Amino acid sequence: MERETEVSLARQLMAGEPEAFDRFVEHFHAKIFHYSWLMCGQREDAEEVAQETLLNVFQNFDHLREPERVRPWVFRIAKNACLMKRRKSVFAPSQELSLDDFLPAMDHEGGHARLQIADWSGLPDRQMLQSEMKQVLDRAIGELPENYRSVILLRDVEELSTLETAHVLDLTEDVVKTRLHRARLAVRQKLDEYLRTGGHSPVLSGHN
Repeated sequence: MERETEVSLARQLMAGEPEAFDRFVEHFHAKIFHYSWLMCGQREDAEEVAQETLLNVFQNFDHLREPERVRPWVFRIAKNACLMKRRKSVFAPSQELSLDDFLPAMDHEGGHARLQIADWSGLPDRQMLQSEMKQVLDRAIGELPENYRSVILLRDVEELSTLETAHVLDLTEDVVKTRLHRARLAVRQKLDEYLRTGGHSPVLSGHN
């Protein structure tokens, strides 16, 4: 239903209906802010990115040829705005950590190491809907290296397809699939720690 709403709003804007403007902003602002917050790491930067993204969207709306592709188109603009903000921001990290720092330990069978496949179905829906669990999930994603964070945000949070995500990030579909798999493993490790410790996860330590 969300996608249908977005496509309808895009068509209304393309048709020059001014009343669609506010509805479009209302629909996309929270999404862009959440994406930008986890990508940029700071609320101050994220709010600027959200405003800049929406401004760029409306300034360039005549470039959107297919209203069905409005969501990936918007997030491609958000991605570029976030990259520019990170380059200028005083909050930008001096270096990215390796994903290996977040991945669970490998199992060894017959001399071969293998990673456990993340099984998201093992997490009860009611827990995922709780605000505290959302916070843990956001922070787990936010701690990932940028290359993996961007993929999991677009695929699992914003529900873009693999092809759409590849287009937004200028990657191949195979690279998107590989990064998504590894990002899910890393995030699942953090969620497992949280659940095993009864809500006292290391993912929450060191944050205000």
